[in-house]
Amino acid sequence: MSVDIGTMIVSSPDFKHGRPHIAGTGITVHRIAIFYKLGYSPEKIVRNYPHLTLAGVYAALAFYHANRAEIDAEIEAEEAEYDRLEQEFLKAKQTTL
Repeated sequence: MSVDIGTMIVSSPDFKHGRPHIAGTGITVHRIAIFYKLGYSPEKIVRNYPHLTLAGVYAALAFYHANRAEIDAEIEAEEAEYDRLEQEFLKAKQTTL
């Protein structure tokens, strides 16, 4: 039985803000890309998330590499927003002390 790899990555506007994710899971391609950029091998990702398959992780990585500029830009924007919110929180915390 063959698997159509085009069905392994899906997206829906009602799930995960429309972000592509591994079918049947809540793990987004963005999350896999972040692990990959941290140096995690596909095998290590599957060990950490045993509900994933190696094929699903490789499909997510293929999708990431095919759309790398867009996904990297989204990850960078999220990190910048996180940093901004953290600074805002720390500033508010200092003013209440």
